[in-house]
Amino acid sequence: MNYSIALRTLVTKEVFRFIRIWPQTLLPPAITTALYFLIFGKLIGDRIGIINGATYMDYIVPGIILMSVISHAYSNVVSSFFSTKFQRNIEELLVAPVPNWVILGGYVSGGIIRGLLVGLVVTLISLLFADIAVNNPLITLSVAVLTATLFSLAGFINAVLAESFDDISIIPNFVLTPLSYLGGVFYSVDMLPGVWQTVSKGNPILYMINAFRYGFIGVTDINIQLAYIITGGFIVTLTLISLFLLHKGIGIKN
Repeated sequence: MNYSIALRTLVTKEVFRFIRIWPQTLLPPAITTALYFLIFGKLIGDRIGIINGATYMDYIVPGIILMSVISHAYSNVVSSFFSTKFQRNIEELLVAPVPNWVILGGYVSGGIIRGLLVGLVVTLISLLFADIAVNNPLITLSVAVLTATLFSLAGFINAVLAESFDDISIIPNFVLTPLSYLGGVFYSVDMLPGVWQTVSKGNPILYMINAFRYGFIGVTDINIQLAYIITGGFIVTLTLISLFLLHKGIGIKN
């Protein structure tokens, strides 16, 4: 059976959902990004100087872009799928003759598209503050897509297991945001004391941000191949967990 129509319908619904309310989904990251670049890049950056051969402004641009991709890919899926559960619209999907991978693919694709669109908006804003050229477009795009995929899956799992609107805000506020800020967005791992360098390397977001930074300006603190392996491993793991939750109906059918 051809499930492309069902998948395309879900993706279209997800995209129109956040496009329709673009002042809430696409405009805020533009304003926040401008403040990041103004405060950290212009006011503080001039005092910090050069990091690993790059100006501080050029150094933080890739991290801020990917941080926006992460947060919006995640929030799009977690809010959309939980709203579907809360409004009992999930029953329409459960009785429809579509496999679980179509449901998962539709919501995750919506998260990926929103994450990449926000990343594009932030990139355009960054051009007002920094004049940077992409060092390796293939690495830059692939890391952005893989990262958006990973955190869309994470948002889906959060939405499935959440029982209230409070539950969908705990992970972003107490896990995602701290890991993003501690993932080397505003500093190089080499600037940390030895023990904290080791601790930081346990943060998976560090690898994604550094790989993305390498794609942009050719600077990295970690091995690029290792970043792809870690990101790919998390994607496979979270995909299997998501499909398992859908198959068992955990958090959905009860």
